[in-house]
Amino acid sequence: MDFNLTEERAMLRDMLSRFLAEKYDHEARRKLLANGAAFDPAILAELAELGILGALFSEDQGGFGGTGFDISVVFEELGRAGVIEPVLGNAVLAGGLVAALGNDTQKALIDEVIAGGQVLGLAHAETASRYDLMHVTATAAPDGAGVVLNGTKAHVINGAEAQTLVVSARESGADWDQDGISLFLLPADAEGVSIIGRPNIDGTSAAIVVLDNVRLDASARLGVAGKAFDAIEAAHARATLAVCAEAVGAMEAAKALTIGYLKERKQFGVAIGKFQALQHRMSDMLIEIEQARSAVVNLAGHLDAPRATRERYVSAAKNLIGRVGALVSEECVQMHGGIGMTDEYALSHFARRLVMIDHQFGDVDYHLERFIALKAA
Repeated sequence: MDFNLTEERAMLRDMLSRFLAEKYDHEARRKLLANGAAFDPAILAELAELGILGALFSEDQGGFGGTGFDISVVFEELGRAGVIEPVLGNAVLAGGLVAALGNDTQKALIDEVIAGGQVLGLAHAETASRYDLMHVTATAAPDGAGVVLNGTKAHVINGAEAQTLVVSARESGADWDQDGISLFLLPADAEGVSIIGRPNIDGTSAAIVVLDNVRLDASARLGVAGKAFDAIEAAHARATLAVCAEAVGAMEAAKALTIGYLKERKQFGVAIGKFQALQHRMSDMLIEIEQARSAVVNLAGHLDAPRATRERYVSAAKNLIGRVGALVSEECVQMHGGIGMTDEYALSHFARRLVMIDHQFGDVDYHLERFIALKAA
């Protein structure tokens, strides 16, 4: 397998890197969050204009990429800059499910997502589900030609900013069954929908979505009734790749800040970067980051593999990223000293984001157990 970027992906990476270097920085993000905003619509519009959102969809879906390596290229650069705009939940998760299961009418939403005119959100996780995708207790009961949705969804990425939600609900089976889960397109302002937004520790936005006798026409269903689980799992595999690549970008940014600090901070008249003990710690950290990058490459290369193979790589990558992310955060903060913990300094954002990424789509312990179970199956 050739791990070198194609010319098109290299151009995409360089273009995105230049744009973010010019338009995005820690202070601008801090001011945005201090004003109570979840993201900057102007930045999202410019990302769309540059084709960044289109790179996350295949040509037959209206984009020009959509492969694992396209996702990893985009999200590594987003992670390096600390971008909080709604790309993951909007384009990869909810948008990916509409693209995979939607009919021609429903897929018109994808054109709006790619153009930056629509924000989607996936409302799937529930408070008792932990990280298990098959655990769905929200219900979709028959109601004449339509359905009535009831239940509560948690940790909905950008749920408070979404105009349309992709909601999972159970039409049949027990709470832990894979069969019986359906997906529905739900306008966020529909009657019976309550959305409670909240910021995560890293500044990204999430929400709780309460469904109280929400009536939908059957045409709102995505795909075949009760058969959405495979698509949900595949979308989460793509999202896991995205956050793993984002984590590598955040690690690279934290590493660069730390190297710069070690060159500037002096003790006893010399830069502390000349102290052998700190050099050894940095060397160990660099090796771990390269291992994390290799895990992302492996997952990107197996994203379209058969389900059993793909999911082993998903859990292997997510477990490693979580462990390395914790190491990088701790080492970088410790080598900075007190300044590394301050909100005014960019390192604090990358450390918080790496902590958050470990808890998205399954933490270190969950994926270790899952990898063992998948190997034994």
